Amino acid sequence: MEGYRPTLLLPRKAEFLQSGLLNKRLWLNNHRLKNLIGLIKIDGKLPHQIVVMKLGYKKIVVKVGSNVITQANGLPDEYRIQHLVNQLAEIKKHGIEVILVSSGAVASGRSLIKVSEKQDAVTTRQLLAAIGQVKLINTYASFFEPHKIKCAQVLVTKEDFRDRAHYLNMKNCMQILLQNEVIPVVNENDVVSVTELMFTDNDELAGLIASMLNADALVILSNVNGIYNGDPKIPGSEVIEEISGSVSNLASFIQTGKSQFGRGGMVTKSTMAQKVAKLGITVHIANGTTDNVLTALLNQNLVHTRFVPEKIKSGKKKWIAHSETAATGTVKLNDGAKNVLTSGKATSLLPVGIIEIQTDFLKGDIIKIIDEQNQLIGLGIAEYSSDKARERIGQKKQKALVHYDYFYSAI
Repeated sequence: MEGYRPTLLLPRKAEFLQSGLLNKRLWLNNHRLKNLIGLIKIDGKLPHQIVVMKLGYKKIVVKVGSNVITQANGLPDEYRIQHLVNQLAEIKKHGIEVILVSSGAVASGRSLIKVSEKQDAVTTRQLLAAIGQVKLINTYASFFEPHKIKCAQVLVTKEDFRDRAHYLNMKNCMQILLQNEVIPVVNENDVVSVTELMFTDNDELAGLIASMLNADALVILSNVNGIYNGDPKIPGSEVIEEISGSVSNLASFIQTGKSQFGRGGMVTKSTMAQKVAKLGITVHIANGTTDNVLTALLNQNLVHTRFVPEKIKSGKKKWIAHSETAATGTVKLNDGAKNVLTSGKATSLLPVGIIEIQTDFLKGDIIKIIDEQNQLIGLGIAEYSSDKARERIGQKKQKALVHYDYFYSAI
């Protein structure tokens, strides 16, 4: 946009009042706007970016995928990173707290060192991530600096979310960064995260961060416009602009291929998005390679996929929802108990509906609750041990094994 002279457009008072964007106190000084820049006209066109953010979010998590900030040759796309930073800075100026979950450490490492083809995949990833994470955070810091914004590096592993005390400690760290006007830049610590210790991808990590910080919205930036009702490459396929509730047939027409430089595909994105929306957080999936994608999205001026949030869940339930890998015990229910527990009413898990304790657990452990077909019903915190639970299987008038306040329904 360099070389163009921006023109300030000053619409008539009536137009602004009708649009609901302004109140009378903003119309001052002979039709000039105070505390508002207005719409910028560049080269005769209006860009998507306008000053007033129509979506009233106060806190958002933005996840940017590898395919958005990596060039075709596997090296970092610094132009795209800078463009993203400029949008985040603009959003932050409007009082919106921003948390960035960014991939790209391996690509950054690849730009600094050549690795022998004889090196195995795991150690190569560790090497590139260790070197690249330094460059990645420095790249972000250098681009935020002209905006007088500080950013902080936060590297996490899946283990950080399993222990409640550790989880809360990490949450406190993030909150103090935000309180001091610092943008956390979060990434998985690929140096130590290998195989079973890894997140499915950074989409899963972003969902965990959004839930942990009680964000209003999670924005996932990929290299496609959203979730389509067919193969995006086939003419006639359109973006599904709104998804409500649990949609089990999404996977039937979502492409199963993963991104070129990342671990996640659109199936994992949609599954995670439904889970986060179920916890009361709006999820947007949009094309991060589109110019001004974030400001356009926040101004409701972008074709993308939005997952409608359900009723907001408690902080404890949000943690439980993402703790399936930390579950120790497994409890099987009959169909009657399953129907009651997933009815949406405030119902606890009573021993009368239990037909089997499959694996042992202690009081306070997270347990999996499954149906007669071994499908996951939900997760909960055990009020007592598996030994006591076995004694009470099928019995009426017994203390609940999982209280409603500590049960998350996966259905």
